Amino acid sequence: MFSQLQRNIKRMNQHAFDLLQQKNEEALLGGGQDRIDKQHKKGKLTARERIELLLDEGSFEEIGKFVTHRSTQFGLENYKPLGDGVVTGYGTINGRLVFVFSQDFTVMGGSLSETYAEKICKVMDLAMETGAPVIGLNDSGGARIQEGVVSLAGYADIFYRNTIASGVIPQISAIMGPCAGGAVYSPAITDFTLMVEGTSYMFVTGPNVVKTVTHEEVSSEELGGANTHATKSGVTHFACANEIECLENIKQMLSYMPQNCEEDPIRIESSQGTEEAIKALNSIVPDNPNQPYDIKEVIELVVDKESFLEVHKDYAENIVVGFARIDGRSVGIVANQPAVMAGVLDIDASKKGARFVRFCDSFNIPLLVFEDVPGFLPGTDQEWNGIITNGAKLLFAFCEATVPRITVITRKAYGGAYDVMNSKHIGADINYAWPSAEIAVMGPKGAAEIIFRKEIAESENPEAKLNEKVDEYTQKFANPYLAAARGFVDEVIIPENTRSKLAKAFSMLENKAKVLPKKKHGNIPL
Repeated sequence: MFSQLQRNIKRMNQHAFDLLQQKNEEALLGGGQDRIDKQHKKGKLTARERIELLLDEGSFEEIGKFVTHRSTQFGLENYKPLGDGVVTGYGTINGRLVFVFSQDFTVMGGSLSETYAEKICKVMDLAMETGAPVIGLNDSGGARIQEGVVSLAGYADIFYRNTIASGVIPQISAIMGPCAGGAVYSPAITDFTLMVEGTSYMFVTGPNVVKTVTHEEVSSEELGGANTHATKSGVTHFACANEIECLENIKQMLSYMPQNCEEDPIRIESSQGTEEAIKALNSIVPDNPNQPYDIKEVIELVVDKESFLEVHKDYAENIVVGFARIDGRSVGIVANQPAVMAGVLDIDASKKGARFVRFCDSFNIPLLVFEDVPGFLPGTDQEWNGIITNGAKLLFAFCEATVPRITVITRKAYGGAYDVMNSKHIGADINYAWPSAEIAVMGPKGAAEIIFRKEIAESENPEAKLNEKVDEYTQKFANPYLAAARGFVDEVIIPENTRSKLAKAFSMLENKAKVLPKKKHGNIPL
């Protein structure tokens, strides 16, 4: 009798194990093999394949694998796929904890339901409680229409958590398929958005609605594709050639960031360029002040070898932002780009720079500024579209930042733009200038035309007199030494010494502690 009982228990256990195995296999298939094949034919990976490529091998632990929706209308009660269209859980990237959710387009087009949203909210809550980044892999047709307001409430629950988590833990969104309607606002709140060319798009209202309301004929790609948002709107920070590149960019970005706002970025072993390459900095700025040069060449020669990761590369190209390392330390770089629009600051460049500065300050990433700016872009388009308040965003971001802040003036530092680009007056810790630096209210020619207007007009040879006065102004003001005499520049340095100076300065500032006045929060000029 005892043996029979043992056999019955064994059969019951085997049945339970078989049932678990069956459910695991069912969950792993998502919407089924046919839909998985269709996903592959579109050039897209599945939700689980993306997680597998993103996380360290074998590190993923799933949460909510057997969750199903609660809908009982429109026939949904007869179709309850396990997982309900989103794969959620945690794992590691380069050994560091991250939380992830990956939307599964093979299950009802990845549409968001009440339980789907609850799964995402659960991993976001865990990310906040444990102080780890959260990564969203988006591939969804939007809210599940059959659930009505319940699915809309799910979106709002996610938006709220995105907002509360902002500045506490890094949040990264990868758009790997459709992302439309209300769904776009979660990625918009997160710190960085990546898109995949040809297979992803984002818009609040799609081409059909646009055609109905405005009579514009536009494709999904033109309206909200990766290249559109990378170049025109600035909504996406990276437009990636394929999904693998997208996932690799996420891994690389995270390597520069701490786990949360209470930690510092990790320091790694560094390597620098050859002595010959570093000496090339001495001749990189042209003798002609109106001749452009590529600030990215300066960055590459100063930072650790192959450590520069540019962010927002194709948007507002007159300013360059990105992550790099100096002597193994993570730094955020903001640099005027003389090769595009002479490096002038405009609306888009100001917003791009301000957003990046605020991210770095949120997560204890020191700031390095390379300055070569002739001023703000003039014109009715800029004024009517708010260059005043938009330019003030960059000013506000630098003023508010408490991380170590260093500026290197390579050439022009004119007018209000000099103040805005992390000048000593708005709290920069160390300010260097190269001998080629010109720190003045405006360029020598414009200044001479104003200051010596009468003298030039009365001259027998106005052109020669103007040239004479331009030279005079240049000698007096278009150099770094008046600013250095006032202490606004800490040191004028030979360009080839820039890297070593920065390494020592950032080391000195490592334990910098600055506290802002007590307040709920500032009121940035949005």
